[in-house]
Amino acid sequence: MKNALPVAQKMIILAADTTTFAGSVALLENTKLRAEVNIDSSSTHSERLLSSVDLILRVNRMSIQNVDGFALAVGPGSFTGIRIGLSTIKSFSYASGKPVAGVSTLRALAWKLRHPQNRLLCPILDAKKGEIFAALFESDKGKLQEVVPEGAYTPDRFFSLLPFHKIIFFIGNGLDVCKDKILNYFKDKARFSHHSLFIAYEIGLLGYELLKEKKGVSAQGIESVYLRKSQAEEKH
Repeated sequence: MKNALPVAQKMIILAADTTTFAGSVALLENTKLRAEVNIDSSSTHSERLLSSVDLILRVNRMSIQNVDGFALAVGPGSFTGIRIGLSTIKSFSYASGKPVAGVSTLRALAWKLRHPQNRLLCPILDAKKGEIFAALFESDKGKLQEVVPEGAYTPDRFFSLLPFHKIIFFIGNGLDVCKDKILNYFKDKARFSHHSLFIAYEIGLLGYELLKEKKGVSAQGIESVYLRKSQAEEKH
């Protein structure tokens, strides 16, 4: 059952991303960024997520009870990271009774590159095992339309689905493993983003739109997006 937000002009949103090593937490007032903690580290999110949340709430003299809704990157990405973020935000939602908006990691990365003019945006994450998590979005007047669906692909399979004759903007940690292949496929049509890969703010912006439209869900209703089976599930 969907939780309803209190009727208020001001909405405080706590957003979090734990899907990659570049984890981040942000506090927003509607679309205004109030605080943000970004940490790119091999340390586990269980070691840093709660302390990051505590910091941004404390410096704003707030508690979880002051939050009107939560926004969470639900995947794809690290299975362990996704589970840590999910269990933490679920507990906050359950304790406070406030709704959660689940946001795609890939869509949030593409959101960093949105532009008033028409553009093709391609977020790519390293999925390990010779695969990538990827999608292709078209940005038009600041909105995103999915062109190639989110999925776990081999690089060659995914790149074969993209238009070779159009300029494409690429972003994500997947560039570390397939930048050369991108250049081979798209040559001078490839554009590589220099934006940071911290996306809690973008998760908050996308989450705000969902929460504003009463599309947030309860703690029990939020679900992860893995796009493929875990190693344990594959063995089983």
